[in-house]
Parts: sequence; C-alpha cells; structure tokens
Amino acid sequence: MDSFEWNKIFGGVLAGLLAVLGVSIISDLMFARHLPEKPGYVVAGVEEGPAEAGPAADAEKPAAFYLASADVAKGEAQFKKCAACHNAAAGGANGTGPNLHGIVGASIAAKAGFGYSDALKGKAGEKWDWDNLWAWLKSPKAFAAGNKMSFAGISKPEDRAAVIAWLNTQSASPLPLPAAPAEEAPAAEEAAPAEAEAAAAEAAPAE
Repeated sequence: MDSFEWNKIFGGVLAGLLAVLGVSIISDLMFARHLPEKPGYVVAGVEEGPAEAGPAADAEKPAAFYLASADVAKGEAQFKKCAACHNAAAGGANGTGPNLHGIVGASIAAKAGFGYSDALKGKAGEKWDWDNLWAWLKSPKAFAAGNKMSFAGISKPEDRAAVIAWLNTQSASPLPLPAAPAEEAPAAEEAAPAEAEAAAAEAAPAE
C-alpha cells in the first residue's frame, strides 16, 4: 500500500473526528444546559417552611387560659384513650399505670402499691398541680426523662385541658378550676402616657 492510500485513510479518520467535534459543539449551542436554582428534587405535597419564625400569636398560652373554659365531657371522651393503662374510679386497682382517682393536687409518685420509675420518684416532693399535670400530659418524656410511660403526650392544649378538668371531677374534693389570666394591655395603651407628655410639652409657652 503506497503513501497515497495511507493519506486517504488518515484524512478520513481526521474528517470523522472533526465531524463528531462539530456536532458536539453545535448540540451544546442548540441545547444549552441550565443548572437549577436550588439543587435536589421537589417532593409533591411538601411545603417549604417559612424563612423566619411565625408570629408570637401562635405560641401556646398558659394552662389556666385553657382550663378556665375546659370541656369536662370532652375530657371524659379523651380519657378513654388512657383507659387501657389507667382508671380513675374511687378504690380502683392500679394497672399498667397507677389509679388516677384524686390525682389533681396529690403528691407525685405517691399512689400506694404502684412501682414508679426513678424519674418520677425524683419529683416525689412535688404536687400534681395544674402546671405539672399540664407539662406531664403535653410530654411525659420532657417532664421526667426516663420514666416508664410510653405515651407521647396530648398535642392540642384544648384536649389537654379537657382531660385535666375531667380528672379533677374524679375526686372526693374537686378543686376549683383556675381563672383565665388577664390579657396583656395593648401596645397603644402603653404608649398613651408618653404621647400625653409630648403633647403637654408642645402646648407649654416658650420662655
């Protein structure tokens, strides 16, 4: 095979390579790739959280606010979820959990015949007052880490208040429910004295 034939072969290979390179360049120009503004995949039905914290109005109010208007009948219905482990009848036996008759205002970890966890025994000097019951029913784990209760808690404050109000009726001497706390004065009322002082200063005669 002479040099002319070799030149034709090399020329063909070179032309093929140039053609592939040209097609690649033209494709990149025609179909430009754009990276997404945010990497990753969007999951349908999941909304992004707000960039900033929500308004303070969404914060949970004190226990007394909800207890003042608690629905006792609703609390009795809610307590049925607890009946697998507890009962609140006078003289009722302990179950997986202690009998809860007269629990409102009673000492913590003091029900006779029940084996309490060390976590609750550590609070034995305290009472099951409104605030402690409120915190316990909201999250037993947060109230006494390491306790034996597997219940996660009652998330809705209205339901929590209803259960406490009903438990209060399961006693020989129910306690009066706390009154709703007074609402904070609006900012406009707080600013009124300062505005009055400023107006008086403007009305004063110049010396």
